[in-house]
Amino acid sequence: MSIDPSRITREQLAAARSMGDQEARFIVDQYYQIQEFRKASANQDRALEAGDLPHTLQTWYTAQLVGFETDLKKALDKFSANHPLASVVRGVCGIGPVISAGLVAHINIHRAPTAGHIWSFAGLNPSVKWEKGKKRPWNADLKKLCFLIGESFIKVQNNDGDEYGHLFRVYKDELSEKNACGEFAEAAATKLATTKIGKTTEAFGHYSAGHLPPAHVHARARRWVVKLFLSDYHHAACRIILKKDPPIPYVLAHCPGHTHEWRAEWLKGL
Repeated sequence: MSIDPSRITREQLAAARSMGDQEARFIVDQYYQIQEFRKASANQDRALEAGDLPHTLQTWYTAQLVGFETDLKKALDKFSANHPLASVVRGVCGIGPVISAGLVAHINIHRAPTAGHIWSFAGLNPSVKWEKGKKRPWNADLKKLCFLIGESFIKVQNNDGDEYGHLFRVYKDELSEKNACGEFAEAAATKLATTKIGKTTEAFGHYSAGHLPPAHVHARARRWVVKLFLSDYHHAACRIILKKDPPIPYVLAHCPGHTHEWRAEWLKGL
């Protein structure tokens, strides 16, 4: 069968609606790879233009990458809109067709009885270490996707309808206040003892003073809000895919009086 490589066809977009998880994983990963190539190519294009140098072929190459990126996003839009779980998840502010497709393609809810299983699979369990000579204990592509989810929430924190970006900001403020009061001195000392940090760096100064650097606090808050979102994602997946209620979170089952006040609005009615 002859396939026109220039742009995606209606038939191919129609086929994207019923992609399997493995194909969707490939397409999501290729989308992000092409996106990085496109950014690098566009930078090279601008550099040549700024230097008043010939760049006809470079401009053509950048345009091809833009076309591929656009077409893959269209395909993932069709896939996620047609998926019972992804179509709900993409309604969250900051979660678009590519991220929602990546989540349902990478996470097998049948193998994740709790949200903690998803955290570990995504490399968000701090107790899980990658020992030398051993197989990586998490999925690198899902870990990258979770980083992008956190960054997306941060970008939309001032948007109308945002939920998780606001929670990130509130939690980061709480961490920053605790950090200023020296509550993370032990963590700072552990970081110095276990990680090689240049003594002339700004980070070393913060750790030496018993504080976490601002970037460390930022990363903690980002991981927290991503784990919160993944907990809600697990909740939705249990309801939509498994057709049953998720297990009661440990903190609710074993800590009387504790209230789960930050449950997301989009979970209501599932």
